[in-house]
Amino acid sequence: MRKLVYFIATTLDGHIAAPSGGDPTGPDGFWPVGQDYVEHLVAEYPETLPGPARAAFGLTAEGTRFDTVLEGTNTYRIGLDAGVTNAYPHLRHLVFSRSLTELPDPSVELVATDPVARVRELKQEDGRDIWLCGGGELAGTLYAEIDRLVLKLSPLSTGSGIPLFGRSVAFEPRGWQLTDQTALKSGVLFLTYDRV
Repeated sequence: MRKLVYFIATTLDGHIAAPSGGDPTGPDGFWPVGQDYVEHLVAEYPETLPGPARAAFGLTAEGTRFDTVLEGTNTYRIGLDAGVTNAYPHLRHLVFSRSLTELPDPSVELVATDPVARVRELKQEDGRDIWLCGGGELAGTLYAEIDRLVLKLSPLSTGSGIPLFGRSVAFEPRGWQLTDQTALKSGVLFLTYDRV
């Protein structure tokens, strides 16, 4: 069965974005993007790079980990605000939203129904794992369905911001087993945890 993998950048204090949202790695972001970080993504997670970045690096391979990406409304809007209607044209792209009634790109699937039910359907399909790109609110909704965490842990704290699992997830302690780790010279850690 396919796994739902929450592959996300986070701070030491567990924030994935500023309190107002937005792209933490964008022009107004707070996340430092070092050369070793980009090189690691290109080598190990090339399918998680947006289409324009893949083109800049000359990446054409499908990748080996994910064939599907899931986003919530606010995460999808980051691309829209940059003029990108489908940041991941090389993946099956689903946007979960109850506020949007249509999307500007017909190749992106809008899901207005129950996210948990839809993810359970996706897990039953053949293919590679499913990448939960963000945001925190969608991750909170799908909290019980997440099989693996891949945390790109930055050596920085923000004090406040959007939490890893959003602001409304219920208190439900879960155990995770560390199954892989990579430390970059910049201090960024890639930590992989599988649900126990």
